[in-house]
Amino acid sequence: MFQGETAITIDDKGRLAVPTAYRELVARECDNRLVITYNPFESGSLYLYPLSIWERLREQVNKLPKAKAVNRTMQLKLVGAAAFVELDGNGRITVPPSHRAAVGIEKKAVLLGMGDKFELWSEQAHHAQIRQTIGDDDLSDELLDLQL
Repeated sequence: MFQGETAITIDDKGRLAVPTAYRELVARECDNRLVITYNPFESGSLYLYPLSIWERLREQVNKLPKAKAVNRTMQLKLVGAAAFVELDGNGRITVPPSHRAAVGIEKKAVLLGMGDKFELWSEQAHHAQIRQTIGDDDLSDELLDLQL
C-alpha cells in the first residue's frame, strides 16, 4: 500500500503535509484518518497506521497477558500513546507535541511508506539508521532466502 521515502518539513504548529501521491489513497482507504503512535522497537520514529490496520493491531496488543512487563510496555507504547489524526483540507496532519518531543522530531523529518503503515522518523535518527549496515552475523535464514 505505502512505499518510498519523502523528506518532510514540520511547520510551527506541528503539521506535516502527507505526500500528494498518498492523499487519495488515505482519503479512500482510511477515510482521511490515521492513528499515530510510538515505534516500540526503534527510538526516533513514530508509526502512522490506517484505521482498519490499527484496529486489528490494537486488539492483538490488548489481548497480550498483562502479567509480563514486556507486554505492558508494548501496550503502553502502542495503545496508550495512540492518537487519531485527520488530514485537513490541505492534506496535512498535526503530530501531537508529546509525540514529536519524545522522538526528537523538530523541523525536518522523513516519512517512509512501509507497506501497511508509514513510519515518521526524525531526520537525525533516520540518517543514523541508513548508515548502519547489515553484517554476516545479522543474517537470519529469512534474509538469506531473499533474492536481492
